[in-house]
Amino acid sequence: MPILVKDYTWQQTDRELYISVPLKGTRADGSNVLCTEHYLKVSFPPFLFEVFLFSPIDESRSIAKIGNGIILFTLYKQVPSVWDTLTAESLDKKEMQSIREEAIARVQEKAKQDIQAKAVVKRENEKYSLEVMMKLEDEERRRIEVVKEEERRKATEEMEKWKEQQRIEEEQKRMQKKIEEEKRKNNINKATFASQLEPCLKGHEKNGTQVGKKVEEKVLPPTRTNGCIKITFTPRVFPTAVRESRVEEEEEWLNKQAEARRAINLDDKELQDLKEEEKNPDWLKDKGNKLFAAGDYLAAVNALNLAIRLNGKIPALYLNRSACHLKLRNLHKAIEDSSKALELLIPPVPDNAGARVKAHVRRGTAFCELELYVEGLLDYEAALKIDPTNENVKFDAEKIRQIIQNSSPGVE
Repeated sequence: MPILVKDYTWQQTDRELYISVPLKGTRADGSNVLCTEHYLKVSFPPFLFEVFLFSPIDESRSIAKIGNGIILFTLYKQVPSVWDTLTAESLDKKEMQSIREEAIARVQEKAKQDIQAKAVVKRENEKYSLEVMMKLEDEERRRIEVVKEEERRKATEEMEKWKEQQRIEEEQKRMQKKIEEEKRKNNINKATFASQLEPCLKGHEKNGTQVGKKVEEKVLPPTRTNGCIKITFTPRVFPTAVRESRVEEEEEWLNKQAEARRAINLDDKELQDLKEEEKNPDWLKDKGNKLFAAGDYLAAVNALNLAIRLNGKIPALYLNRSACHLKLRNLHKAIEDSSKALELLIPPVPDNAGARVKAHVRRGTAFCELELYVEGLLDYEAALKIDPTNENVKFDAEKIRQIIQNSSPGVE
């Protein structure tokens, strides 16, 4: 048999009723509390507290807090009045048993409705997750098709260039062969002319005729072959002229970019095909911000992903990507990115206070969306420690406290 608790205390106003029940050194939780309009029960074996109330109360507004060895009930009366006693003394056993059974039935029905509601929410979340995953897969498939088409185009252009080069080389060989043939014919003609001239010269010598001048043979240089000389210029990264540029700063920037490429292994074919500005994390961060402002959150995530691959030590990249994940309801990823941003924002200094506030608020928001309100409240309180004057954060933190209080164990 349970031991009935009778050393409880109670107070009242016209509209409210306060009941304090000692726990007798034992523990109780929300599953041990039952509250309806006319009935209040707390079971913490081997003890039992049971009250059949004098007048009906508003069970939807009433709350119970468990802690410090007591249970404190705050009950709201349906009709403002002052009760003569806490319990209804005119009830017989049959009426009390009927009230108990009705209370249990109502609690069971409410639990069943809660389970059904959670199942509906779970199905909706699964459906949304599936739709998002399918959309991401479609985007990835389209991106792969674009990459393949670009590769095919490049291969076709290279093939056309190779064919053109082969045609030029064949033309050059043909012209060279023609020139050599012309030279060979000229040499044959000269030899024939010399053989015909020699008997005449010998005849003149026999007749005593002097030849005043020796026939000189002109040797013409060979015709130059035509061809192509390839000239390549080293591309300049910065568009300004050297005389107008700041060489030391440009060299420092180039060295940092080279270190970043070595760190992420730029042998990756995908990164090698990027334009020069697309290899700059700051440029990609600005692009992600513009896409986020335009509502294209998936494209913003892709831009920030590439920026993080190029330089994973910039807190703002993770902080901005967490905002995109919140919009896409990728809540676990939003928590991961906010945590990573907080790791990179160490040591905490006044210059990064604003970024730390954003990281705590976004992580706290993601926790609350996952119904982890206690963890979310801790992040909001951490943000308030950094910026105690932020009214928006104060307002949201108070709303979370109310949610936690209204969801306290034992409230029905």
